[in-house]
Amino acid sequence: MSSPAAPHDQSAYQVRLEWGVDGLARLAPSDVVVVVDVLRFSSTVTRAVERGESVALDASARAVSINGAVVAAHAAAGGSATVLLGSLRNAAAVARAVMAVQVERGARTSIAVIACGELASSEHGAPLRFAVEDHLGAGAVVDALSDLGIDHSSPDAAVAGEGFRSLRGAVRHLLTASGSGRELDARGRRDEVLAAAAVDAASVVPVLRDGTFVAF
Repeated sequence: MSSPAAPHDQSAYQVRLEWGVDGLARLAPSDVVVVVDVLRFSSTVTRAVERGESVALDASARAVSINGAVVAAHAAAGGSATVLLGSLRNAAAVARAVMAVQVERGARTSIAVIACGELASSEHGAPLRFAVEDHLGAGAVVDALSDLGIDHSSPDAAVAGEGFRSLRGAVRHLLTASGSGRELDARGRRDEVLAAAAVDAASVVPVLRDGTFVAF
C-alpha cells in the first residue's frame, strides 16, 4: 500500500509553486523545474543567452544573485528534472518550452515553478524574504502555461497566476517601486529593473545542461 501524499507536496497537481530551496524540497519531484529570480538572476542570464552567450552555474553566476543560482543548483542535483530559468521577460517562451518537453516525453509533465525570493543576508541559511517581483514572475509563467492548456494548477500556483493576470498592466510600476527595484535603482541599475519588467520581451529560455545555461 502506497504512503499518502504529504499535505504540502502539491503532488495532486501538474503545475506547482513554492519558494526557495526549502520549497523545492517540500514539493514532490517534478519533471520540469522553472527557477524564477526576476531581480536579477533569471533576467540577467536570459539576456546573456539572448546574446548567444552561455553562462556557467559557478561563482560568477552566483555573484549575480546567490539565491537564484543556489535554487538552480539544487534543482539540478535533485534528479533528472529539466531546469529552466523563467522571468517576466520570457514567461510565454518558458511555457512553450515546457510544452515541447511534454510532447517529447509523450506523457503528462509535472512542473515546479520556484520563486526564489530574497535572502535577508548573504549568509548561508539566512531567512527568505518574500519578493513581489518573483511572485509576479512565477505568476506570469503559470498564466502562460494556462494559455497553452497546462492549467491543472495547485492553489499556490493558481493564486500567483491570477495575481499576475490582474496586475499585468502595472508590472513596470510594481517592479520599480518594490524593495528590490528601489535597491537596484539606488545602485544605478534602474535600466536592469526596467528590462526585467518587459513582459515577454524575450523568446529565449535558458536551460541548465552540464552545469551551464544555454538556449533551450
